[in-house]
This record gives sequence, C-alpha cells and structure tokens, in this order.
Amino acid sequence: MERYDGRLGELTERYVAAHPRSRALMEQAGQHLPGGNTRSVLHFEPFPLVMESGWADRLRDVDSSEYIDCAGEFSAGLYGHSDPTIRAAIEAALDNGLVLGAPNRYEARLAELIAQRFPSLEQMRFCNSGTEANLLAVMTARIVTGRDSILVFSGAYHGGVLSYPTGGNAMNVPLDVVMTPFNDVESFTSVMSQQGPKIAAVLVEPVLGAAGNMVASQEFLEALRKLTRDHGALLIFDEVKTSRLGEGGMQGRTAITPDMTTLGKYLGGGLSFGAFGGTRHVMERFDPGHPDALKHAGTFNNNPLSLAAGIAGLREVFTRERAEEFLSISERFREELASELKRRGFPCRFLDWAPSSACITERRCPAMPRPFIPPQ
Repeated sequence: MERYDGRLGELTERYVAAHPRSRALMEQAGQHLPGGNTRSVLHFEPFPLVMESGWADRLRDVDSSEYIDCAGEFSAGLYGHSDPTIRAAIEAALDNGLVLGAPNRYEARLAELIAQRFPSLEQMRFCNSGTEANLLAVMTARIVTGRDSILVFSGAYHGGVLSYPTGGNAMNVPLDVVMTPFNDVESFTSVMSQQGPKIAAVLVEPVLGAAGNMVASQEFLEALRKLTRDHGALLIFDEVKTSRLGEGGMQGRTAITPDMTTLGKYLGGGLSFGAFGGTRHVMERFDPGHPDALKHAGTFNNNPLSLAAGIAGLREVFTRERAEEFLSISERFREELASELKRRGFPCRFLDWAPSSACITERRCPAMPRPFIPPQ
C-alpha cells in the first residue's frame, strides 16, 4: 500500500507542476465562487483543469494541454464543440434576435421532431434543464393524481434537487419520497401493495446512471408499468441521458410506454434545454385556454438558440439512422475496451444487457482491491 500511496503522490505533484495556470485561476475564482466552483460535479482535488477552448472532439486547457473529450458533458455535448450544422443553425437564429418575448417559429418544429422519436410525448412543454424537467413532471403528476408521494430508487439522480444517494442530499426539494431498491421487482411490488394509493408517480431512469450505469431489466420495467396502472399512479421515464440510446431511447428499445417522459442534454444541440411531456390527458392541463390551466413560466423556455440547435441536431445530425449507428459503434467500442482491459489485467468489467434485439451497456467497476495505477 505504501508503494501505491507514494506513486499517487508523485502523480499528484506532476499534475500540479504541469497546470500552474489552472491552479492560479482556481485560486482566484475562490474569491467570489465558493471553492472556485459553480457546479459541484466538476470539482476534484487538488484542483480541476480550467478549459480554454474546444473544437470537434478536442479540448485545450489554459496550460495549453490538449485532450480528447471523452466526457461529452454527460451527453449534452453529443455533437462535439464545432459541428458545422449546429453552428449554422445557432448563427441563423442569432441573426434574428436573442430573446423575442413571444412565441417563435422554432417551438412547434422541435416539438414535432421530438414527438416523432418518442411517441409517449403526445404533448410537451419546454424548459431549461433536465432538473427543471423532472421537477415539473413530478409536480404535474401530483396535481393530476391528487396525491403527494413520489417513488424513486436508491442511488438515483434526477437533478441537483432530486438526488437520492446513500446518505441523502440536503439540497433536495422537500417532497414526500418513498424509496426502494432499483431492479428489485419483489421490493417494488411490496411497496406498491402497501403504499400504492398515496403514490402520485414512479420516477425512474431506465439506466441508473449515478449509481453505476445499472440497466433496468425488462421484467423490472414491465412491473413498473403494470403496477403504476393498477394503483392509478403515473410512470415517469427520466430519459434525460438515455434518450440517446438509439432512435427512441430506452422506451423505444424496451417497448415500455410511460405516462410522462423527461428530456434534456443533447436535445438542445449543446445549449441549455429541457422538456417534459406525456399523454394528451395529462398535458392538456397546461393549455392556457382552459379556465383552470396550470401555470408554467420560464423566460428561456422558448429560447430561439437552443430550439434552433435542437431542430438541426435531430433533423440533420442525429437522425434516426445515425442514432442507431451511434449505439452500434458505442457497443463495439465497449466490447473492444473490455477485451483490452481484461488482457492488461485491470480490475474493471463491462457487462451486456440486451432488451429485444438491441444490446445496451451496463458499465460498472466494482470496488478495486488496490489503487488504480496507470501504465507507464
């Protein structure tokens, strides 16, 4: 263990020495930003890299080091940093004004494209992030059902104020939450039998990202669909990240149709975006023409730049065919990477799971028996 600790110390010293400008800028940022940070997930010790620019699939930090961008901004950066089609769409929208303060010609166009990919969204509303989308979907479910409780799964992340890790999250909104293990049909069935009448919605990410990219089994998702219907609760699929898994996301691959779906990330073409929607019966409550219409405000809900980029992305870049090809390429990469890691003896595993005829990835690294030391 001492040998590994010493090696880690050496690597940390090399990292600090190689990134003096990042270190200085982070120290300066700390004067006005707590920890020099405004997004907790981007922090790490001894300090994070400060990026200066990005192009295609590359990044350059302020110390002039270049990297392949493998993070893709948690899939919000699916199109890379300089896709010409996306850039052209943003520039065209920019030429016509930033904040129009009225309905614009992009809204219905993007809604139609999204509905074609995800038929569960018969109607939808736009917002600014996946967090917003999940909050709005949950509140919609509570109003529509007249119930208060939301059922979530241990380890789930549905946004900065809807996060359920071990130990809890002090920043969560104070909802009445029922929690049960993910992928555990027996536990879910038991909870619903006892508390079903008070559950407004079951909120689930079909691939539980924050808890290790665990993929929901077909049996589990079918149980969610059946029991929510039996007990009069809504089933909400959080597909903010998983919508990129093929042309119709996980609901398309598993043939499970939720009552509501939430979206975000790449669907804004790399700009801020969120959407929530579902059956016409649920979403018609937002029709401002109805006397008891639900209020849904948001200055940037119909931001022309995000909508224009989103339209270009779905119509010209991430087409149905490209979405399927992208998933296939990702699978081949996973398989080759798993083979190489095994050959080198690295304690990491990549597991398969195949709903219908498609192979979706479950990527989980078990607790390592020793610190990971990269090859020389």
